[in-house]
Amino acid sequence: MTEQELYTLRYPVGEFVKPNQITKDHLKDWIAILQNFPNRIENIIKDLSEKELNYKYRPDGWTIKQVVHHCADSHINSIIRFKLALTEDTPKIRPYFEDRFAKLIDYSEPIEASIAILKGVHSKLGVLLKKLSEEDLKREFIHPEHGKRFSLEETIGIYAWHSNHHFTHIEQALKYKGSF
Repeated sequence: MTEQELYTLRYPVGEFVKPNQITKDHLKDWIAILQNFPNRIENIIKDLSEKELNYKYRPDGWTIKQVVHHCADSHINSIIRFKLALTEDTPKIRPYFEDRFAKLIDYSEPIEASIAILKGVHSKLGVLLKKLSEEDLKREFIHPEHGKRFSLEETIGIYAWHSNHHFTHIEQALKYKGSF
């Protein structure tokens, strides 16, 4: 498999590209993606067998089960990042090792708890994000892993992209029937 083919499997929706100007329409669309994400995940995985839940979306990639658990962990972190930025002055957030999380025992367990987490987090996130003022949207946090500041409006887009990115990974794993 070529590097380009692996890249396409890794980033099936491309990488996140921040618009030059983030508009109200961008924010509305992104928030809708975030609010709908748990239902989309639940609908695509609800009838999958244990074998199918263990399909990988690319060589050396995660299983569908690991992707769902990862999204729950990642999006728990997202709401904390939003709240830190809203309540502190440009806080420095704490990154975590996603790859190490994926090797922990809970990533091999059934996904119902992670679906419940996604539903709860995304419900709270939707309420929070819809009420952000123009000033709130400009608030920032510092991500030490990237060495830069992220505004909340950009972060909304990043997590909407993240949701679509991993949903497409699940579709990809099912398309290829875990042949990786």
